[in-house]
Amino acid sequence: MSELHKFLFDGLPVRGVLVRLTDAWTEILRRRASNSETGAYATAVRDMLGEMTAAAALMQANIKFDGALVLQIFGDGPVQVAVVEMQPDFALRATATVQGEVAPAATLSQMVNVHNKGRCAITLDPKTKFPGQQPYQGVVPLFDDHGKPIEKLSQVLEHYMLQSEQLDTTLVLAADDKVAAGLLIQRLPMAGEGNLAGSMVSRENEDQIGLNEHYNRIATLAASLKREELLTLDVDTILRRLFWEESVTRFLPLQGETAPRFRCNCSRERVGKMIVGLGREEAEGILSERGNIEVGCEFCGLQYRFDPVDAAQLFVDAIQLVGGGKSH
Repeated sequence: MSELHKFLFDGLPVRGVLVRLTDAWTEILRRRASNSETGAYATAVRDMLGEMTAAAALMQANIKFDGALVLQIFGDGPVQVAVVEMQPDFALRATATVQGEVAPAATLSQMVNVHNKGRCAITLDPKTKFPGQQPYQGVVPLFDDHGKPIEKLSQVLEHYMLQSEQLDTTLVLAADDKVAAGLLIQRLPMAGEGNLAGSMVSRENEDQIGLNEHYNRIATLAASLKREELLTLDVDTILRRLFWEESVTRFLPLQGETAPRFRCNCSRERVGKMIVGLGREEAEGILSERGNIEVGCEFCGLQYRFDPVDAAQLFVDAIQLVGGGKSH
């Protein structure tokens, strides 16, 4: 079963999160493989999307935010876009749009950043918005300060979090066809409450970047965790092997019903609104060409079909809604 563990290093300004996604991750892969139009992900795409899914769970667990966290990578390679959406209750969904072949051992650059135009975006979409409030989004390129492409997703996200929070962060990520897992170690803010939106970040936090010896020691231990260990060892074994000399306080883990789990929030109503958004003329053009409008959810694979009568009713309902319930 999937599980997520949060912990603190006693007396030190360092916190950690460890996540292992099993059933939640394999459900995403199963739905993708059963889609006759797309088929299963190539190995490299699968592993990248798994790492993204684990990373999204780690980041959602590390912030105080009542809303969805959306992690995206997009660029100019065969993987046009990869998306993970993590709700505050850790319901998650993930998908990738792929055009063309991807080699089994393809790198991040080969998949998304062929001409160094790839980007990583993190969006925080509040569950309850004030009038006029827009989701917060931060974007970083898939290359370092010297323009050199970054080949590890963990390094991209470490760079992003350093920019947004001014806090040192170490990420170890791994995924295969059974597990998507990740370890996050972060230096605690000296003052204020750092978060992905960058609010209340103090100059003292920025001045401490790279200098805290306790964080540096623990980060070095965390970085020694090998991919195979992260994918195969249980949480207790990982924490004991890495931090056996440290005093660690662990919090009640998310397991069972509270653990990260797959859930898609698509619906026929949402798809209907999308069709209305296309406009009547375009919708009628699709109907005249194909007889029906069929839309498949890229996250869960569910197919929605609208015949000419269904489509006509969508626009009637939309007119009534605009007219205050009166048809025209």
